Amino acid sequence: MKASRISLIIIGLIAFVGYLSIFTVFEIKNAIVLQFGDPKRVIMEPGLNFKVPFVQNVVFIDNRILDIDAPPAEVIASDQKRLIVDAYVKFKIIDVLDFYKTLGNENVARSRISAIVNSRIRSVLGERPLAAVLSEDRANLMKEITALVETEVNDFGISIVDVRIKRADLPEANSEAIFRRMQTEREREAKEFRAQGAEIAQRIRSTADKDVTIIKSQAEKKANIIRGEGDGEANRVFAEAFDTDPEFFAFYRAMQAYAEGLQNSDTTMILSPDSEFFKYFANPDASSIMENSQN
Repeated sequence: MKASRISLIIIGLIAFVGYLSIFTVFEIKNAIVLQFGDPKRVIMEPGLNFKVPFVQNVVFIDNRILDIDAPPAEVIASDQKRLIVDAYVKFKIIDVLDFYKTLGNENVARSRISAIVNSRIRSVLGERPLAAVLSEDRANLMKEITALVETEVNDFGISIVDVRIKRADLPEANSEAIFRRMQTEREREAKEFRAQGAEIAQRIRSTADKDVTIIKSQAEKKANIIRGEGDGEANRVFAEAFDTDPEFFAFYRAMQAYAEGLQNSDTTMILSPDSEFFKYFANPDASSIMENSQN
């Protein structure tokens, strides 16, 4: 019983030591085996590996492309314009041993790379005017910055994949001043457009009024011509009627005189009962009006 218990303890110790001796390197990692803090070997291939328990330990280093969101940096361009630049960096650890010896871990690496990138951004953009930073030339500037950063981090076992500017803005005070200036400029342009619109509208109204006057004048002229022609035609018809039947024409003219004279109810006429005007009231065959009209 005692022997079996000792055997179980020994097996347990062997299993525990074996567990401490085995480690796995995954595809996205590289490993450094350290012995009392001194690197002994570098493992680049994924798989199951062994180490001396209690004496050696393993540090894993990421072998993927990593990124850094660098803190915003204030840059003064060559034309003394201030600019807030927010950049990001993509890098890859290519020499695990150099990386561990110089930087130790990713946190330190991110801090050092951010400082170097901001320093290079200030030095390169500080030699260019603000217009160059905001133009298509920015791509060439970023290539230059990337090359400079690559040179500085080469000793760290790091390769810089890319450096890009996410955002390049003016400081808040400058932005407000520019916004106010732009607002004033747009208001001035709006006033000019309104004035031009009012001028064009007035020109159109004047042209329309002129056209209306001309059209009315032509219409009145034409109406007068037509009216004159109508009156002439009416006179011609009356003349023909008079020549055809003078007595009927006299009767018709008398009827017109009655209609016009008695049209309004408030009209008062004082005439002698034997007046020629009422001749047809007393005798429809009378021809005195005709005779008077001929005289």
